[in-house]
Order: sequence, then C-alpha cells, then structure tokens
Amino acid sequence: MNDIKTQTKEKQKHNFVDFIRRWNRERMNMPTPEIHLKMASWLEGNWRAGRVRMLLMAFRSSGKSTITGLFAAWLLYINPALRILVLAADFALAKKMVRNVRGILEAHPLTAHLKPKKAEQWSGDRFTVQREIELRDPSMLARGITSNITGSHADIIICDDVEVPGTCDSAEKREALRERLMETDYVLTAEGTKLFIGTPHNYHTIYGDAPRVELGEDDVFLPDFERLVIPVHDEDGVSAWPERFDLETIDRIKRSTGPNKFSSQMLLRPVNIAEGRLDPAALQFYDSRLNYIKELNQLEIEGRKMVSAHGYWDPAFGRGGDNSVFAAVFTDEDGESWLHKLLYIELDNHSDEDEAAQQCQQVAFQAQILKLPSVAVEDNGIGKMLPGILRSALAKNNVPCSVKSVHNNRAKDLRILEAFDVVLASRSLHVHESVRDTPFLSEMMEWKPGKKRCKDDGLDAVAGALALEPMRAKSFPRRGQHTWQDTGKQHKAKTDFNV
Repeated sequence: MNDIKTQTKEKQKHNFVDFIRRWNRERMNMPTPEIHLKMASWLEGNWRAGRVRMLLMAFRSSGKSTITGLFAAWLLYINPALRILVLAADFALAKKMVRNVRGILEAHPLTAHLKPKKAEQWSGDRFTVQREIELRDPSMLARGITSNITGSHADIIICDDVEVPGTCDSAEKREALRERLMETDYVLTAEGTKLFIGTPHNYHTIYGDAPRVELGEDDVFLPDFERLVIPVHDEDGVSAWPERFDLETIDRIKRSTGPNKFSSQMLLRPVNIAEGRLDPAALQFYDSRLNYIKELNQLEIEGRKMVSAHGYWDPAFGRGGDNSVFAAVFTDEDGESWLHKLLYIELDNHSDEDEAAQQCQQVAFQAQILKLPSVAVEDNGIGKMLPGILRSALAKNNVPCSVKSVHNNRAKDLRILEAFDVVLASRSLHVHESVRDTPFLSEMMEWKPGKKRCKDDGLDAVAGALALEPMRAKSFPRRGQHTWQDTGKQHKAKTDFNV
C-alpha cells in the first residue's frame, strides 16, 4: 500500500482537488462548490496519511457519490494497478457508479490514456484500465450487497448506500446486512482501504457513532473509522451548500418529507421510531359534507375544491381478530388531505350472503356515494380474492370505479409512521367529525411501533390511502358517464334572462 501512495513525482503533483477542478472547469463548465472541495480534501488527506477506514456521511443530493466516483478515477490515475470493488444495496446502483467512473476516465484530460484497447475490458459493470501488470480482477467491479463476491480481491472497497430501507427495515435485514459487510474483510487486501458513503435509514444504523446498548450492541459497527459528517445545515442554521440549498429550499424539503425523514436524511441524525407517536392534537376536525357541484362537475369540502381521491381497504375476516377497515381520503388544490370517511366494517349475522360479499357491498356503496375513481385493496393473505368480488359488486351497481390490488412487503410500523409524519407535522390532515365515533383516535394515542398488541387497523387503512398516488379514472366510466375529476369540458348553463 505504501508503494501505491508513492508514485512518480509527475503524477503526484496532480492532487485530487486539482483533478476535480479541472474536470468541472473543462468538462462540466462549472465551478467547484466549496462543499465538494471539503469532501475532496478530506478524502485525499486520509488517503495520503494512510488512514484506510473512512466514513463519509452527507445529506441527500449533496454530490457525495459524484465526488467518490471522481476519487476512484483519480486513484486509478495515480496507480492503474489498483482494484476497486463497489458495493451498493442493489446491483443497479453499484453499476451506476462504475459506469460513471468509466465515463470520467474516458473524458478527463489526464486519464484518456487509461482506456484499454479491447472493448470487452470496458463494460458497464466492470472495466480494466491499461496497466503494466496482469491481474485476474478488473480495475473496477460493481456488485449488489447480496451478490456472491467469494474469490474476488480488492485493494479498495467502496460501500455506496448499502443501507437503504430495503436492507434495514427489520431486525433480520439489519443483521443480514451486517453479516454481508463483515464478509468483505475476506475480499480486501491486508492493507486495503474501505470507504463507506451514505445516510442513516434506521435508528440501529451501521453508521452510528455510539453503540445501541438497549439493542445489545457493545460497540459501533464501524469502529476506528475516520468520519466526515456534513448535514444540510449546522447548529446555527447555516446551509452547507447555500448556492443550491438556501433556507427556503431546506424548509420546503422539511415540510414535504416530514421531521423524521428530514432528521435522518438531511441532518444525518438516526431516528428512533419507537419515540415517534401519532398526536391526535395535530388533526384538523371538520363537520361539513362532501358537496358535488353538478354544473361544474366538481367536488368540494368546506368550499375547497378537491382534485384527487384515494380509497383504501385493509380487509380482515373472522370475529375477535383484526378489523376490516375502509378509508377514503381526498386531496385539495393546496395538497392538504381530508379523511372524509373511515368505516370499520360490521357484518349482518342474519344475512344469507357470505362475509366476503357483505364486505364488498359496503365498500362498493362507499365508493358510489363518495364518487371515488378507484379503490385499492390490500391483497396480503386473505385479500387475494376480494378485488374480483369487489369489481362485480361495483359493476352490479353501475359504479364507475376501478379496483387495484396493493401488496405490502414493508414493515407496517414504517408505513404508518411515514404516511402520517408529513401531514401531522404540517397540520394538513383534516378529519371528519364522524371519525371520532370510531376506534381511530384511540389507536393513534395508544400506538407504539414494535408493540404487537396495539390495535392499528384504522391507522393502516388511512396510511394506505395517504400513501397512494393520485388516481384519475378519466377513461374508465361507461360512455356517457363522467367523473368529477374530468377536466377541460365546457358547460352551458340555462338562464331565464337576456343579455
């Protein structure tokens, strides 16, 4: 490794900061932001000092992956014999960095000579630069964190966003991620370098700076790592990149993402969701009806025009267990949400119809009176057969409403927290007074992530409706029928006066 860092004076005179500046000036036609110079100086300083364990945490969209890609290109420029392995949460992300570095080597004024003569050595997920020695491993290789890397060897391992929701949203996934990362020690050469870049996505994050004793952790996962942590703003509120992230932009991001996600992804503070509670005091209650204005083909609540609607059904069968809950949420022109109907479905024990048919009829009725363009049905477990039955019930009553199946494979606690986080923090969730007569408010007050006996059926249904993208069923209704979401149509009103 010492030989790697003591190259010819001709190459050593080109430091990493100059390498970046020349790239930005001659190829990108842009100045180099101070935040990128800070990252570059830190990376090069550690490299030249022989500090081979590094963690770079910077807020989302800060350009940390871009700088790391340039760093990899610079390292190959200094020593073409290096072997770099890029690990990411999935193969596509790792391949993106390798492809980016390959492009830099092709276009940078100092590295064009590194492109090999054989095309097969210059692919998207791996490439080998022109080098004097013959090695079995390529100069740069992309792999997903779950890929088989046995038999590979690397002088540098770059772990680029290996912690994402898909790799850390359960205890089992977090344990599996740690096991996979520990296996990289068998791939890395004795004096090799390991560089992590990313943002924390869980309270029990691999990037933690203190052990989670309450979770049985005796030490942090990355001990003895040099750390550079760059939040979007410091304790005094000064932006880390004022040219792109001014205070107004930062505030807008915070409002749109919610305090928990903003804290973890922009301020780099791991959030303990066990501390996240749903406060009913943040709800805005109203007692107005849903008003359909036929002449304008428009829906209003309290005089505010609705632009989209989301129906979500979290079904359940059997008595004494989970509740089967249907939620209808409207969105107004300002982007605020209106929980207008929350139905905990009850059955008629004396009915001749089966349980599934009874439930579908009730959901179809709500879709009709609320003029919903679509209803999403959670098809986990028992819900697989219900979309078909619901479509039949809607067709029987001539209701122009589409049905789609939704399969949830993420942890329910995270789904609920993420759905409510933004709307409660911004106080933009309006709730009809009728919801007070349901168990919903009790569920909010008693809900605690990870507590299995907490009732959360209503929370889950409302979270599902809030998380849905706007649905517009412009082409679904039968000929001659139109929905309140149709736009661009003229209406000629009948009048009894002359102008």
